Amino acid sequence: MHRPVSPLLHDYKPTAEKKAKKSKALQWFVVGLGIPLAGLALVSTLNTTTPGAPPPQQPIMTAPAGSDYAADEPVELIFAETPLVLADAINPPPHQKLNLTIRRGDTLDKLFRQHDLDLGHLSAISRLDEARKRFRRLKPGDEFLITHDQGDLVSMYSNLDLTSALKIERGESGFTAEVIERPIEKRKRLAYGSIESSLFESAAAAGLSDRVIMNIAGIFAWDVDFVLDIRSGDNYYVQYEEIWQDGKFVKDGEIIAAEFNNNGRSYQAIRFIDDSGHADYFTPDGLSVRKAFIRAPVDFTRISSNFNPRRKHPILNTIRAHRGVDYAAPRGTPIRAAGDGKVIHRGTKNGYGNTVIVQHGGNITTLYAHMSRFVGKVRVGTRVRQGQTIGYVGSTGLATANHLHYEYRLNGVHRNPRTVSLPQADPIDDQYRQQFLSAVEPILQELEKFKNTQLASVAYSNK
Repeated sequence: MHRPVSPLLHDYKPTAEKKAKKSKALQWFVVGLGIPLAGLALVSTLNTTTPGAPPPQQPIMTAPAGSDYAADEPVELIFAETPLVLADAINPPPHQKLNLTIRRGDTLDKLFRQHDLDLGHLSAISRLDEARKRFRRLKPGDEFLITHDQGDLVSMYSNLDLTSALKIERGESGFTAEVIERPIEKRKRLAYGSIESSLFESAAAAGLSDRVIMNIAGIFAWDVDFVLDIRSGDNYYVQYEEIWQDGKFVKDGEIIAAEFNNNGRSYQAIRFIDDSGHADYFTPDGLSVRKAFIRAPVDFTRISSNFNPRRKHPILNTIRAHRGVDYAAPRGTPIRAAGDGKVIHRGTKNGYGNTVIVQHGGNITTLYAHMSRFVGKVRVGTRVRQGQTIGYVGSTGLATANHLHYEYRLNGVHRNPRTVSLPQADPIDDQYRQQFLSAVEPILQELEKFKNTQLASVAYSNK
């Protein structure tokens, strides 16, 4: 019995409109043929494609007889346009970095040979003006950052000083060398210290570096003897610069302003730079904090003998006036000229041993005796500046130990170097006076504000 076919199971589309089903044979044919054609297309692309050229024409084929496609109906094989990128292009091999440090006896030629760097490149660089200047001034400790590719130089970099560097690079036309800037930042810092035993211990406790401590002592050296005049309770305030570069602290800079309170006396100094670039320290009124002479021309450990007209000589054992001051110090300690002047004697002088005498303005002479040796360039007729090294501590002549015997004479008469009234150095030049006074006011206001803060803090801590 045949039941009529249910219309619910019948396709509602007319049979004549049905699309012919694609032959599986054709699908396998296309896949099988597509793989080798894809390989041929890839090779052809690598061999013939040039930048800017139109993409190659897609391969066209016709369907085989017996397939569901018409025999002459084209079948287009489309390949994905995936660019071929080589691994080395994505991650090129990095250049090698090398840090060369100059040591005693080293040359760049020697270091290039040791590290198999191209000597021809060094020769080419040495002909560049900026590089040649740098290579002539090599000294131990100088560093060069080298970038190279299997010995072929790519670049060189070397710091010249805090604010500049030499940069050498290889380009298409050869090497170039230029001096580039290394920007720095100056930051202000304020500090306070109270002395219990010495300036150096106090400053270290306040977090100050040796450089800042020595600068404080140098500024007030004409008014304060930091070995003999210091008292417990002395204090100081200082504003100074910190040098920063690339966000990192480099070193302490110059002192901007300072105040030192010693045994009831107060001294203030402010730094001023004139239009010629010369820097010096002055009082708030424009007077120089420097004197024409320094009290002690050597960094001494103690005074072994003071000025004494009736001293008993330690070797001769007789009463003989001691017309100077003996500063005990280690052998070889530098001896500095007490003031500007001209050398009028250099050589041995009786019991003084190796001696230098300097003639200053105002008919003043200073004498430096018992030196172990002289500075070679300091000879009779040489002009010396205050603070310039003229010799070194020793024990030549009639001396029992290493020390400097120092004399100060005015109009031929010996005066006590430790107590004589020293002539003042020149005040600030009139052409800069108004400029100086205008610059001083905000500096002193800032220092005073800091002082009040510190005094309030000390008062609160003592409650």
